Amino acid sequence: MRKKTFAAAALLAVATLTLSACGSGDSADTSVAAVAEDNGKKQAATVLDQPFTKPDLVLTDTRGKSYDLRKETAGHPTLIYFGYTNCPDVCPLTMSNIAVAKKQLSRADQDELRVVFVTTDPDRDTPAALGKWLKGIDPQVVGLTGKFATIQAAARTVGITVEPPHKDKNGKMVSTHGTQVIAFSPKTNGGYLLYGEEATVDDYTRDLPKIMKGQNP
Repeated sequence: MRKKTFAAAALLAVATLTLSACGSGDSADTSVAAVAEDNGKKQAATVLDQPFTKPDLVLTDTRGKSYDLRKETAGHPTLIYFGYTNCPDVCPLTMSNIAVAKKQLSRADQDELRVVFVTTDPDRDTPAALGKWLKGIDPQVVGLTGKFATIQAAARTVGITVEPPHKDKNGKMVSTHGTQVIAFSPKTNGGYLLYGEEATVDDYTRDLPKIMKGQNP
């Protein structure tokens, strides 16, 4: 599977157009990674020729402890996703796909990999709520919550737009956010791969062994 490469700046320019209102019934282009095409076929990963800098982000984890993203994930292969627990579709599917693929790694690699879920709906996603939700997916996933403005600003630095939670036309509270998973290299700590919501279990299963080494899929 060949991947095209794209500059981070170019992806930042189009990120505002790639939002998904999870569970809202709205139709929209949902992932920057969808632009990574070869011979007219969508590819799972977009390889960035200018990797994103890992967000300088300190939030609260599911134990109620302070979690410094850069410090805790430095030197570790890391996947970061922005979403929320009340999402009925994209978020749980994405996290489940990663969790299933992760189990195909050796135990040592599973312990080495950092998977971080940052909520886009912090008012409802308390540490306890995040912990309960993630326990049913993968207890090793790091769940983070905090002030919305802090989360929104951090997401923007990696090309992901997050809008304040709002009620849809049916009165249901939804969170509209970019649906990319960003892979960070253990060698450089740079975010060099983007995966969209179309990425499957097979895609992650195939790519994770190389991500563990900081290699391109």
